[in-house]
Amino acid sequence: MNTLRKNWLRILTHVGAVTPLAWLLWDYWFDNLTVNPIQDITFRTGKPALILLVLSLACTPVNTLFGFKQALPLRKPLGLYAFMYVSLHFLIFIGLDYGFDWGLLYEAIFEKRYALVGFAAFLILLPLAVTSTQGWMRRLGKNWKRLHRWVYLAGILAVIHYVWLVKSDIREPLLYGAAVALLLILRLPAVRKAVTNFRSRFKKGRRTRTVVDSI
Repeated sequence: MNTLRKNWLRILTHVGAVTPLAWLLWDYWFDNLTVNPIQDITFRTGKPALILLVLSLACTPVNTLFGFKQALPLRKPLGLYAFMYVSLHFLIFIGLDYGFDWGLLYEAIFEKRYALVGFAAFLILLPLAVTSTQGWMRRLGKNWKRLHRWVYLAGILAVIHYVWLVKSDIREPLLYGAAVALLLILRLPAVRKAVTNFRSRFKKGRRTRTVVDSI
């Protein structure tokens, strides 16, 4: 029970991350996909990938804004789950959609702009997933952080991929774009310092009021 209470957020993260895949497999098994199953599967692996990627980017700003340190250990599993869905999304594209026809795939990737930016996002996330272990952190040293900052570019490219894919109603992908932009702003050193100072003053003010009220 103590273990569950201590790790409830991590457990919730894992359950929430695998739920879309479990639901997709359930619908596939019971033939509950749409009339265009490949498109349905493609969408239902791409959207969770974007959501999980944005959530992984949000962990550090959440700690900066609210002092919620429990969010920091979730960056890695959220990022790896995002890469899992990106990989499935990509495999469906090259396997089910194009039947591993490399000629058609070359044309699709370099002639369709949404496919090109999506492929670029995948190529960025690939080395980040490979180097996510403690061993690679030790090998790369300070370069590890520099490398993993590229995740923000992957997030931007993923949003652009979504915008260009839907073409018409871009309100939802633009909301993800706004979220990524806000998270990038919160990562700026000046903004982070200002937020941290404000939070410290706010906490100090609350403690002072508590002491005064208790007198």
